[in-house]
Amino acid sequence: MNGQYPPQGYYQEPPKKKRKKWPWIVGIIAVVVVLLFAGCGALVYSAGNAISEASKGSPASQTAEPTADPTAEPTTEPTAEPAEPSTGPASEPTTAPTEDSAAEELPSAGASDLELPTFASSETSASTPSETESAEADGGTSAEFSSALRKAGTYSSTMHMSKAGLYDQLTSEYGEKFSAEAAQYAVDNLDADWNENALKSAESYSKTMHMSKAGLYDQLTSEYGEQFTPDEAQYAVDTIDADWNENALKSAESYQKNMSMSPDAIYDQLISEYGEQFTPEEADYAIQHLSK
Repeated sequence: MNGQYPPQGYYQEPPKKKRKKWPWIVGIIAVVVVLLFAGCGALVYSAGNAISEASKGSPASQTAEPTADPTAEPTTEPTAEPAEPSTGPASEPTTAPTEDSAAEELPSAGASDLELPTFASSETSASTPSETESAEADGGTSAEFSSALRKAGTYSSTMHMSKAGLYDQLTSEYGEKFSAEAAQYAVDNLDADWNENALKSAESYSKTMHMSKAGLYDQLTSEYGEQFTPDEAQYAVDTIDADWNENALKSAESYQKNMSMSPDAIYDQLISEYGEQFTPEEADYAIQHLSK
């Protein structure tokens, strides 16, 4: 009994069968493979649709070549033909005939009055922008030149500036900011009497600053002053109706009142080459007529 049967009341479980795992693994691999194939197919299909849509929507596919489709009627507006990519933007896709519309517009085989489209208009439209741009550029340059000339005339008539002074004022970044070409055009074409401008400027300095003849000449020719030519400045100081003795006296009175200088110091200042540059006779007149 003891080696053949278990004790009474004891139940021995039968040995568990080992489940086979390979069918599940194969099934999972098969599902993964199917999903991969399905995904690749979807990608290929999407890429094909995208390429097809891009080819239909591109200007190159919509532009009818003369040899490929001679029967396509030209559009109502020749300038709407797409220009070359480098010269102008392509026309809208809706204006160019598609392959389907070209096929629908084919005439019968016996048509004898077939009119082939001409492409001269596309060349004209391609060249038009450059011509327009050049015309606008010329117009813009002419406008700038004219503005510079008018501005130069205003400065000349109101401030009596020299030719060099006008050029600097027109081109200065703190002035009118015209181009060098426009400013040169203005001063070269301005109807101005530079001698008269130098004379007017000298009269202004003599009246307001009571300058000497030599001081006026230096001011008129200085590169930091009026920038008149030596001949123009000499004409001004030789032509001006000024009382140099009276100018010396006015200058001496200013030194006496504002700087409290002595008569001797005033005399030295009046005749100094770094000062007022009056003649000794003019300075003597000023000192003699100073109020005591």
